[in-house]
This record gives sequence, structure tokens and C-alpha cells, in this order.
Amino acid sequence: MSETNKPNVMLEEQNIASTSEQAIVASTSESLTEQSIAEVQTAPEATEVVAEPTDNVEDASVKSVTRQEIIGRLEEIADSEDALNCKAEVENLKVQFYKLRTAEIDAARKAFVADGGEENIFIPEPDALEEPFKSAMNKIKEKRSAWLKAQEEEMQANYELKLTLLNELEELVNKAENGSPEVNEFRALQNRWKEIKNIPQDKVTPLWKQYQLLVEKFYDVLKLNHEFREYDFKKNLEIKTRLCEAAEALIDEEDVISAFRQLQQLHNEFREAGPVAPELREEVWTRFKTASTAINRRHQDHFESKKEREQQNLEQKTAICEEIEAIDMSALTTYQAWNNGTQKILELQARWKEIGFAPQKMNLKIFERFRNACDEFFRCKSEFFKSVKSTQNENLERKRALCEAAEALKDSEDWKETANKLAKLQKEWKEIGAIPQKYSDALWKRFVGACDEFFERRNKATSSQRNAEQENLKQKREIIEKIKNIDATLSGDEQIKQVNSLMPEWNAIGFVPFREKDKVYKEYKQAINAVYERLHVNANERKLADFKNNISKGNNSLTREREKLIRQYENLKAEIATYENNLGFFSTSSKKGESLVDVMRQKMEKLKGDSQVILKKIHLIEEEIEKQA
Repeated sequence: MSETNKPNVMLEEQNIASTSEQAIVASTSESLTEQSIAEVQTAPEATEVVAEPTDNVEDASVKSVTRQEIIGRLEEIADSEDALNCKAEVENLKVQFYKLRTAEIDAARKAFVADGGEENIFIPEPDALEEPFKSAMNKIKEKRSAWLKAQEEEMQANYELKLTLLNELEELVNKAENGSPEVNEFRALQNRWKEIKNIPQDKVTPLWKQYQLLVEKFYDVLKLNHEFREYDFKKNLEIKTRLCEAAEALIDEEDVISAFRQLQQLHNEFREAGPVAPELREEVWTRFKTASTAINRRHQDHFESKKEREQQNLEQKTAICEEIEAIDMSALTTYQAWNNGTQKILELQARWKEIGFAPQKMNLKIFERFRNACDEFFRCKSEFFKSVKSTQNENLERKRALCEAAEALKDSEDWKETANKLAKLQKEWKEIGAIPQKYSDALWKRFVGACDEFFERRNKATSSQRNAEQENLKQKREIIEKIKNIDATLSGDEQIKQVNSLMPEWNAIGFVPFREKDKVYKEYKQAINAVYERLHVNANERKLADFKNNISKGNNSLTREREKLIRQYENLKAEIATYENNLGFFSTSSKKGESLVDVMRQKMEKLKGDSQVILKKIHLIEEEIEKQA
């Protein structure tokens, strides 16, 4: 009841005012009943919630603002007394700061590309504003921590004050039991109790029960008339009925968190309200408790569901991190491989954005792991492209030098010598690796144009030679047709014998037109390979067949070739031994280690195959030397 509505009742020539702070009104002729004690013991365990300062900023988002201005505003908040009420503004400023940083990086990337840079190797400059931004945020965080600590100290002090009031109340109860109730002093003590606010959470219910028990004892010994008691019961019933209805309305509240917080306030009001008639106490309390249980269950279910979703999100994010970390970047040795890897990373980043938050204690850690994994991939990619770009620039300079050399020879009339020099230049051109794409076509046209100009001049001057080359081309095409027309029904040895018999004829034919040289040789190799594939002759056996048909040199030349092959064989044996030794140091406990071991084993097997081919070539040369001896 409010101060303006309290009734006046005469008790032993004293005016006693009934207020809303009275907790229980007992009978004038009865001591504390079992039912009233039961109500005190089963009263709602209301929770006094200490809330952080609420934000009074409706929208802290800033348009057309610089990041320096955002830092300035954060520093103002950190230094102001109102820092505790600006949580929403601080969060919005933080989001705006990183949005602007992202926009700066995008602009720098576009400028980098516009200046001729490649987007996939762009690396943003370090952020000079990151440190002052974090410093301002930390100052605000420290101020919040200090506020929370002060709140805890204040609650502990409030708890000590209430303990003191309990002692005073117990003395008043003892006085009332001895026949000298101090009603006015009791009223003053109730007011002082109510003015003391938050206390530690774990002390709320025990302290409230002690207080309520003493209040009830005090009223039990007062000689209040029946009219006063019934009136107070009635008013308290109205208050508690209203609180029950309010609690029941919260059951259907969509915002579960808001409903739970409102329930805490209702518990405080229910606790402060006085008792109702003894026969209604259990019914009223059961009604209020039933509504409270339903709201608390929804609140608990909400957080259990949220916790489960966050755990599932953590598992999904952990799987993404593991997938990125499992990428073997040492195996990405081409542009296409890195581009495929980049596409995979971008897809994983898109999946990451679709996943919600992980549990709070792991959310930052899993994000740091994800960001570090992505950063490591793009760092390695950047290193690769830098290395490739450097190599391509070196190749560009070498090919430009070849163009200049070809252009210096294009007007020469020393046909044979110049043709040999240009042939060497063309061979060297093929051995040089790739150059930047934007120079590739133009530089190739320049080089080919110089070569073509010389050979066209030579062809005009040596028409008879060209006729001979055309005849040679015709003969070589006839040999190709003969190879293609070998009867597939013959035995494998007979087919190989026919192929081998045509090889010396091919080698004996002179030059063909330069433009046709590569093309006709390719047709020749395709025809031979078709026979080999039909007969399932492996690559090493083909190499030996070609070698055998080309060892028609003199004895001295064969000896030198034999010595050369022996040195190659010894080098391969040493290299194989090195690989075998290194395999003993590798572990296959991880996917990356297992992949590296597989690569090394494949290289070692290839080296062993090459060594066997060289050994057979040595035997063939020795047989030929014996024949010529």
C-alpha cells in the first residue's frame, strides 16, 4: 500500500500505519502459525539482478566519418563519466571502424590493379590506426571492469548493512515478546531495509527468509484487531493476484530474455508484498510458482538450444580450419594449382560466413585459427607469385636478347652458318620458360618474324635446295605411311623388325622444309608410338629401340658415349641412395608427411627405371664396339 492510502488503526493508544513494506500481519491472539511459517519457507527464491548500465544511444552508427574521428570519439567516451552508458555506441563505432578499414583495403587493391599489379598478389599496408583504436577500446573495457568491481564491493557492503538490520530487527522482536513493541522503530527499520538495494546473488534468498521470519514474529506478538488484519490480507491478495496475472502473461512473451528479466522484478514485488489469508497462501504461491517455473523452463530451454547450436557451429568451423590446414602448399607448383586452391579457400570462407557464432569462450580462438590458416595460404601464394614473376622477368630479358640476335642475323647471306645460328637461337628460345602473358604474343611474333624473314630470303636464293627438301619431305611421308600400314596381324617381333628397318631410312633422308620439320617429325613419332602401343611396348623399351638404331658411329665415338653413360649411371645410383636415406627421416603420421613420402618414392622409382635404361644402353654400345672391332 502507498503512504497516502494506509489506514489508521488504534492499538494501545498508538496510531499504527500499514504500509506496503509490511511483510506479514499475524493474528492478535495467535502466535506464528505453521501455515505462515510454511509460506515464508516456500516463498519464491527471487533473484536480485545487477544489471550493467543501460545504453541511452539509439543509433551510434556514423555516416561520412573517418576512422580517425571514430578513434577520437572512442577516446572521448573512454575519458568521460558516461562511458558505462555507451555500450551500443561503442559496438557500432567498432563495426564502422572495421568497415572503413575494409573499404580502404578494397580501394588500395583496385588502385594496385589499375597500376598494373595482379590482384591475387596484393598485400595491404599495415594499419597505423589499429594500435590507437585498440588502446581506446581497452580503456573503455578497463573502466567497465572497474565499475563491475565497484558494484561487487557495493553489494557486499549492502549485505553487511542488512545483516546489521537483522540484528536490530531481532532485538525489536525480543522487545515485542516482552510486551514493549516499538512499532515506529519497526517501521523505520523496514524503510531502511528497503532502501538498501543489491546484495550478492547467493545471499538473496537466505537473507530474505531470515528477514521475513523476524517480521512475521514481530507481527505475531502485536495485538492488532481483526478488522486491520482482514483489510491487510485483502490488499495483499489483490497485489499478489495482480503479480500472478502478470507472470502468467509473460509465459507467451516472444522475447524469452525480456520475459525472464521481467519475472525477476515480479519476484521482488511478490517478496515485498505482505501475507494473504492463511487458507489462500498455498494457492496464491502455487499459482505464482507455476507461472515462474514455465518462464524459467523456457529461459533454460532457450539457452540450452543456443548452446547446442553454438557447439554445432564450433564443430563446423573446426572442420573448415582442418580442411584449410590440410592443404599441401608444397604441391602447388603452377598457376592453375594455386588458382584452384584460392577458389577452394574462397568457398570455405563463404561457408564460414553462413555459420553462426561458436561458444563465447571459443569464438575468438576458432576465428584466430581460421584467419591464421587463410593468411598462411595467401602468404605462400604471394611468395609463389613473386618468385614466378621474378623468373618470368628474367626469361623476358633473355627472349628480348634472342630477338635482337635474330634481328641482327636476318639480313645475312651466309645461308648455312646463319641457319645454324638461328636454329640454335630457336632451340634456346624453347628452353627458356614462360614470360609475362602481356608480352608473350608480341615477343614471339618479333622473334619468328626475324627468323622467317631470313629463311624466306634463303629459300628464294636456294630454290633448288628447297626442291630437294620437298623431295625429302615426300620420302619421309612415304616412310610414315609404310609404318602406319604395317600389318597388325603379324607377330610383335616382325612388326618391330619392320619399324626398326624403316628407322635408318628415315635418318638417311636429308633436310625437309623448316616450316614442316616439327610437324612431319611429330607424325613420324606418332606412327611409331601407335605400333608400340598396339604391341604394349613401354616407354623405356622405345627409348632403347631408338638408341639401338642410332649407334652407328665409329669405335672412338662409341667409347666416349659409353663413358658418358657410365657417369650418368653412377650419378643416378648416388641420387637413388640419397632418396633412400632421406626416406628414413620422414614421418607419415600426418597427411602432409605421407604425401611428401609418396612423392619421394615416385621420384625414386623413376630414377631406378632411368638407371636401368642407361645400363641397357651401355650393353648395346659394348656389343656394337665388339662388332666393329
